[in-house]
Amino acid sequence: MSKADRLDKLRHKLGFYLSSIWDMVLPSFVFEQKRQKLRQVFASLTPAEQQELLDRVNYYNQVKQPFKVSDAADLIGQFSREGKNSSYFFDFKSLLRFYPLDYRVDYVFGDVVHIPEVPSFVKSRPISEDNQNSVILKLDSVRHYYTVPDNKAFADKKSKLVWRGDAHQSYRLDFVQQFYDHPLCDVGDVGKRSQGKPWFGSYLTVEEQLQCKYVLSMEGYDVATNLKWIMASNSLCFMRKPRFETWFMEGRLIPGVHYVLLKDDHSDFEEKINYYEQHPEEAEQIIGNAQAYMEQFYKKDQELLVSLLVMNRYFHLSGQRADDSL
Repeated sequence: MSKADRLDKLRHKLGFYLSSIWDMVLPSFVFEQKRQKLRQVFASLTPAEQQELLDRVNYYNQVKQPFKVSDAADLIGQFSREGKNSSYFFDFKSLLRFYPLDYRVDYVFGDVVHIPEVPSFVKSRPISEDNQNSVILKLDSVRHYYTVPDNKAFADKKSKLVWRGDAHQSYRLDFVQQFYDHPLCDVGDVGKRSQGKPWFGSYLTVEEQLQCKYVLSMEGYDVATNLKWIMASNSLCFMRKPRFETWFMEGRLIPGVHYVLLKDDHSDFEEKINYYEQHPEEAEQIIGNAQAYMEQFYKKDQELLVSLLVMNRYFHLSGQRADDSL
């Protein structure tokens, strides 16, 4: 990793943690003032824009019936950092500050690939028709929403498919073992267990990966961390149909509109590269759609507004709040 890359990531993380710590020391009345401001933000939107935000709320929180929190639910007033990943803690705590200390919450931190038994706040959930108990919030945001400027046009990039990552999962390892020496690929496993193997790949920064026209996004334990920076770039995202989703609403991404769909074993990448080499205008249309999709996540006030509406519904249906309005 270059010095510039390390400094950029350090600035990104430092900004997140300083902002989070500042939230910890602010008095409670400040959060009521913030809520008042968000009401004004919502009122200033057009009806179509308001409905778009409410559609996101409905997507993240699909609980329909009243419920009771579990006996193990945490009191907001007793929610502490002890034993918790700091990025999850700070993201969640910054939202809990808007609510009374005697409210109770169920949550599951980490890469969640199961459906909780009771409605719980999570970062990720399986994409299915029966995941109502998984209430999504924007957690671990410092890791998952890191993007870099991409000033290189699609046409000026190398006609290769790039991927770097730790190939813990069998489908990741199978891919790099099979295609590490393919002339259209620059892929490799950066994990220690592959050191000395021909498919071991040296670390590439995001900027270095974006020198290629095509970037592969492969899910890890849950979602693929690189998906957001790919879709924010001038490169074309290749991936199989996602199995898991987060605040990014991976389940709403449309093949051929936001990304290029690959077979489950990723084996048709050469066919797809050859197609988009012959049809670059279609590639650039998909890239433009992906960038437009990303725009909704850059609006800080609206992101917070949606988060609070998601939580309001949770507290209302669990009998802790009179209504779910902002």
